[in-house]
Amino acid sequence: MKEEKSSLEELKKDYEKLKSKYGLPSFKELNEEFDIEKAAEHETECLIREVRKLVMEKVTAYLRFIEMLLNPSNAPMFFFALVKGLTASDKRLLESVYEKLGSFELEVIELDCNYNEKAEVEFIKKLLAEWKDVKEDMINLVEVLKRNWNQKSKKDERGYLG
Repeated sequence: MKEEKSSLEELKKDYEKLKSKYGLPSFKELNEEFDIEKAAEHETECLIREVRKLVMEKVTAYLRFIEMLLNPSNAPMFFFALVKGLTASDKRLLESVYEKLGSFELEVIELDCNYNEKAEVEFIKKLLAEWKDVKEDMINLVEVLKRNWNQKSKKDERGYLG
């Protein structure tokens, strides 16, 4: 257990150097949003790239979730119940979030092709600045989806003829 702590402490020290050099957000802030402490599990000479990859894990997960809502043709049954009650306004919000997350994914492809520490840093700072809006939109979407799920559950209870 002590080894894990030392690698996390080492990660924090290395991150602190990058933070000072580039004006990055605090380790705590990024870790709370994107679980960047997982970077302690990997040895790397390109720490900022590793941090960016961890940040993108969450972005990609949300992007895939929204893709299933927007195009549920091959989605699990769970998604059909969620989509059924979406209003035009809900769909516009989904599409808006999808566009933001999709643009992050495109930027990451470029970063993967041409590693540049400063560009990685700028991407992380930009994403974090926009993340607060994305997160708020996701919270609103989850409320809509929970409402749809609860409506489905009520219909199932009434419709059972067993």
